[in-house]
Amino acid sequence: MSNEIKIRQVIFYKNYFLDFFNSLGDKIQRKIIWTLLVIEQQKIVPEIYLKHLEGTDGLYEIRVQTGSDIYRIFCFFDTGMLIIAINGFQKKTQKTPPKEIKRALKIKAEYYESK
Repeated sequence: MSNEIKIRQVIFYKNYFLDFFNSLGDKIQRKIIWTLLVIEQQKIVPEIYLKHLEGTDGLYEIRVQTGSDIYRIFCFFDTGMLIIAINGFQKKTQKTPPKEIKRALKIKAEYYESK
């Protein structure tokens, strides 16, 4: 899959995502990298990997699962095909915690203010 042409690019804003990523074990890190490649290379990304969060002004979540462990990484698009990966968390409840969404929206606003 890694030889395919990129349709969109995933970048990381500041260290928000990388701090989260570096706190994880090897198995989940490999799954996250694989999922990011799917998002970069597939013209239509299945909702199982990337889903818009309703009522969040353009916020998406990258969805990663390994076994019973579920992880979410917030992101948004900029200039059409660029995905900015921001904060992530391990999901432990059915609904995405409002405090995580609030944090992601704050980081998104910070990104646009710094442009």
